[in-house]
Amino acid sequence: MFTELFSHDVLLAFGVCIAAAAATMIGAFSIFTAHKDNTRLLSFGLAFAGGAMVYISLVEIFWKSHGDFSSLFDDKTAYTYATLAFFAGIVLVSTIDRIIPNPHNALTVEDNDKTALKRVGIMAALAITAHNFPEGMATFFATLEEPAVGSSLAFAIAVHNIPEGVSIAIPVYYATQSKKAAILACGLSALAEPAGALLGYLILAPFLSPLIFAIIFGVIAGVMVFLAMDELLPTAKRYSTGHDTVYGMIIGMACIALSLVLFR
Repeated sequence: MFTELFSHDVLLAFGVCIAAAAATMIGAFSIFTAHKDNTRLLSFGLAFAGGAMVYISLVEIFWKSHGDFSSLFDDKTAYTYATLAFFAGIVLVSTIDRIIPNPHNALTVEDNDKTALKRVGIMAALAITAHNFPEGMATFFATLEEPAVGSSLAFAIAVHNIPEGVSIAIPVYYATQSKKAAILACGLSALAEPAGALLGYLILAPFLSPLIFAIIFGVIAGVMVFLAMDELLPTAKRYSTGHDTVYGMIIGMACIALSLVLFR
């Protein structure tokens, strides 16, 4: 297993995962800017990421799950199993969300209640960190099986991670009055994604097969759609002006579609 851990495909998948996670640090440096709040840009960015995640999940990743199941079962059975795996992913991430609520929607660049931010700042970082584990696994396994798909998914997650870094940095900064602490909190949160990828690989590597990949891709598709619908698009709509959310979502879909066409 450890020899395979340093293979080209595995290292590439980890590299893509790390690159997506590193985008969190872009948001972290919001504490150094004088004007933190650009809500139209925030809305567009979140909608862009949400549209990209929904598109690649339903158009590409779900059908990769179906394709892997099809190599083992007839078409109807394969479609049924892919659908079950998709909704299993939704149940999985919604269960995590109930156990550890994600404060992504509640903590944004416009929060001015410093007392409230002090109270929830560190918990926000911990909660977002916990939610980054499945994102890391999704990016890693998607890239491991199909680099073009994984890279496109990583791009969408990277865009999503920028405002998430803002959501961590600002409350932690107010809670501690330390820019170093805010940067460190974002760094630890970013590390959760490659950590989740490594943990998932170490657990599943001995069992990787078309069946396992089929299940993983179905689950990934469900997880990504849930995150987009539950976190990204509602928050984008809250801070949008006019049709910003719709335009961002469509442009996100179009960019991912173009990348998939070019990488084929």
